[in-house]
Amino acid sequence: MNPILIALIVLGGIGLLLALVLFFTAKSFKVEEDPRIGQVQEVLPGANCGGCGYPGCRGFAETCVKSESLEGLLCPVGGNEVMKKVGDILGMAAADAAPKVAVVRCQGSCEHRPKLTQFDGARTCAVAAALYGGETGCSYGCLGMGDCVEACTFGALSVNPETGLPEVDEEKCTSCGACVKACPKGLIELRNKGPKSRRIYVSCRNKDKGPAAKKACEVACIGCGKCQKVCTFDAITMEANLAYIDHNKCRMCRKCVEECPQGSIIELNFPPRKPKAETPATPATPETTATPASPVAEAPTAE
Repeated sequence: MNPILIALIVLGGIGLLLALVLFFTAKSFKVEEDPRIGQVQEVLPGANCGGCGYPGCRGFAETCVKSESLEGLLCPVGGNEVMKKVGDILGMAAADAAPKVAVVRCQGSCEHRPKLTQFDGARTCAVAAALYGGETGCSYGCLGMGDCVEACTFGALSVNPETGLPEVDEEKCTSCGACVKACPKGLIELRNKGPKSRRIYVSCRNKDKGPAAKKACEVACIGCGKCQKVCTFDAITMEANLAYIDHNKCRMCRKCVEECPQGSIIELNFPPRKPKAETPATPATPETTATPASPVAEAPTAE
């Protein structure tokens, strides 16, 4: 017999045997996947941003299916609308979560925080933060090199060339949290979007004492505590010379904004304040002058 033909028959037989082994092995160890995982994944936005805290939309879908309830689970990109669809698929109730948006807690523009040095290296915030405090006197402020902009896959962040600070487009922001993780200074925070997109927050992270903070930046929080004293809702706390407003307790009264001597507290999307009515000065009461008594005419003396 032709040796080539023999070799082909032998190799074909070995291949067939291995195929049968693999077939029966796959049948024996086959794991049945819950079909709802695919259904849930289909209604998710597919951004794979990790804002939900899980590795992509697939990981989030698996977690939703395996969980007994949807409490604490949220797709920040899809929001309440997507979570309602997930709940309908799984037969669970999805509680509405307050929409959030990223805010940059720094006002250290070139105007308020002049540069003292020039960084000559890789233009990334991560590298600059690892090497030194920054180009200004505030080691807590924004470095302005745009790591947050690069991290945002939705185009919601951009660096303003005039101020050197990143700005958030709240219409595009999905609160995925990628920018929060990218900022080495911890300046970006996800806060409640608020009714009519109105928000109040302390736009500063400087923990130095008052004089040092004020010297480094004109609008830095100096830890004076005036905002905390005027707040009647216990929404403001003081820690490490820095004020912080709890957005869950804040009632948007804006008293703290007026009280802050540094202008460190930001109010967004509020209507203009009504001018205060000037209190008319009370006219001074004229002093009553005592009228001297007229001299009594002496009666004529009889001679």
